[in-house]
Amino acid sequence: MATTAKRDYYDILGVNKKATEAELKKAFRKLARKFHPDVNPGDKTSEQKFKELNEAYEVLSDPKKRKQYDQFGHAAFEQGFGQGPGPEQGFGFEGFRGSGAEQFRGGGFEDIFTDLFGGRGMRPRGPQKGEDITYTVEVDLEDAIFGRTMQVDLQREVSCTVCGGSGARPGSSPRTCKTCNGAGSITQGKGFMHFSQTCPACQGVGTINADPCTNCGGSGVTTRSERINVKIPPGVDNGSKVRMAGMGASGVNGGPPGDVYIITRVRPHHYFERRGDNLYSEAKVTVKEAALGEKVKVPTVDGMVMLSLPPGVQTGQQLKLKGKGVPNLGGAGVGDHYVTVKVVTPTGLTERGKELLFELDRLHPKNPRQEVTFRGFRRH
Repeated sequence: MATTAKRDYYDILGVNKKATEAELKKAFRKLARKFHPDVNPGDKTSEQKFKELNEAYEVLSDPKKRKQYDQFGHAAFEQGFGQGPGPEQGFGFEGFRGSGAEQFRGGGFEDIFTDLFGGRGMRPRGPQKGEDITYTVEVDLEDAIFGRTMQVDLQREVSCTVCGGSGARPGSSPRTCKTCNGAGSITQGKGFMHFSQTCPACQGVGTINADPCTNCGGSGVTTRSERINVKIPPGVDNGSKVRMAGMGASGVNGGPPGDVYIITRVRPHHYFERRGDNLYSEAKVTVKEAALGEKVKVPTVDGMVMLSLPPGVQTGQQLKLKGKGVPNLGGAGVGDHYVTVKVVTPTGLTERGKELLFELDRLHPKNPRQEVTFRGFRRH
């Protein structure tokens, strides 16, 4: 009796043979959501496609089975070939190993279907650290270089001072949730597929406050507004993080509070340009100062300093002021300050000034374009 040829597992998932594990999982999740029997009740075609998807993914998601399949194809899992029964012997709606969500345990299916259909499991009951809080503050370049202490207003959740974080009115205690019997999760799904979902009554905690605290409404936390002092260390840049330990949201079930992270954003400066730990600026000099190599005053982060120009310095030449940059946030020294020279050509010359320039040109004749040669482009 003729049998129908089995489809290629890669074709079933719509991927090529070089697909990564992540690509296989993504393809399976997309198609499983589309053809899941609970989404298509009574649709035999969807059931068959869903069966094929499961069969294909079980083989290709297992490195050993995938290697066998790539080498021998479906024959690798037929009776009498290789070791043990193949995946098709464990599939089929009457032939799954186990029933409900149990059939997917151990192969990565449980996590996938939990994520696909909304089940996130119950909320952890042990002590959990509170959430971290992030604030962005703007600082001037001067503050970024030398550091400063600034005040920041923030709001954070803290344990209710009335109920001590339990959420129950003082003198009462939470009771076991009747919806999930304290499990924190309930089973959802129809037909052969079942999956766990966070209990909607207790939100995964497993208990319910029958007599909630009037101060926090049963949440166990209240919002507090406060002003804190934040020490901005020298060397911060855009995106630098300053950690304030224990200043974040209150912990859960007796856990420690989270932290506050202050993210710095440095305002642009009108004179200095910052690149990493180095600073850059421009110094305008006269023709005489550039030609003779005189000393000129230039601004730095430490105030005005004298910069010695080398004789004959040209426009665009950079001179370095060592150690006049930004301190490294990690403590690895201090950056430098680079000054770009810009020679300013005099304008509005008098007749006497023109005579002196002609005299200078006669005494020091030099054509700066002497070495420039260009024959032009060939016209077509």
